[in-house]
Amino acid sequence: MRHFLSILDLKVQEAQDLVKRALEMKTTDYRSDLLAGKVLALIFEKSSTRTRVSFEVGISHLGGKTIFMTPRDCQLGRSEPLQDTARVLSRYVQGLVVRTFEQEKLELLASFSSIPIINALTDLYHPCQVMSDLLTIYERTPDFSQLKIAWIGDGNNMAHSWINAAIYFPFQLNIATPKKYAPDGDILARALSMGAKVYCTDDPKEAVEDVDYVNTDVWASMGQEEEAEIRKKIFAPYQVNKELLSRAKKEVKVMHCLPAHRGEEITEDVLESEMSIVWDQAENRLHMQKAILELLFS
Repeated sequence: MRHFLSILDLKVQEAQDLVKRALEMKTTDYRSDLLAGKVLALIFEKSSTRTRVSFEVGISHLGGKTIFMTPRDCQLGRSEPLQDTARVLSRYVQGLVVRTFEQEKLELLASFSSIPIINALTDLYHPCQVMSDLLTIYERTPDFSQLKIAWIGDGNNMAHSWINAAIYFPFQLNIATPKKYAPDGDILARALSMGAKVYCTDDPKEAVEDVDYVNTDVWASMGQEEEAEIRKKIFAPYQVNKELLSRAKKEVKVMHCLPAHRGEEITEDVLESEMSIVWDQAENRLHMQKAILELLFS
């Protein structure tokens, strides 16, 4: 029994094989009875479209069933200690898919659980999303060693998972954030010590120079709504638009994990252009979720 709380819960070869396996599942419209007779609980403290639907459909494709729970439906983080919730749910269901705020909450659940737990997003990491993004890139350019990928915007959970991915996949990662919104220093230091090629700057023009892929996200994530107006002013120079992209390679592709705030972190004309691969990126959540589930439950 194992958990998937961050990309670093995988071994290098496992991470690389997951991308290949997810592509196989996509091209064959894969179905199985791997999860037949199993029920997985989806516990979401944060709302979601892609994460919820991709997991529910993916689990169904593997023969399993789901129970969807919000804070209104359970004791998670309220009157019952997390360790009690973990031990009780371990008696009822065969796995937990958890979308929450603190990474520490997920780790506490995992330490007292006897069933697999999957990180469907925390404030620190979003590993399922970045693994599926790697699938989206792999479909087009399978040799990661020749790639330059830029992350533009907030040094958030997505940036952290991209940094982790750079440890296992040999691409060059350029990160551009305002100085006060840089990625976590410890996460970055660990990646660099493990051989990741990560360059951080506060200049988005420098970060996108000659890159193959440009990736961004909203400037204010869930739980940061009160900061939204302040962040709009600070992050305005980090908008992904055609002027910024003119510094990238001519055939550059643009990614966004969605939902997008058109006219803020990305312009409408870029999101709807031929450069955009965000819809393939969204679809690939389904295929990667199935590959992760297969790894954990095989």
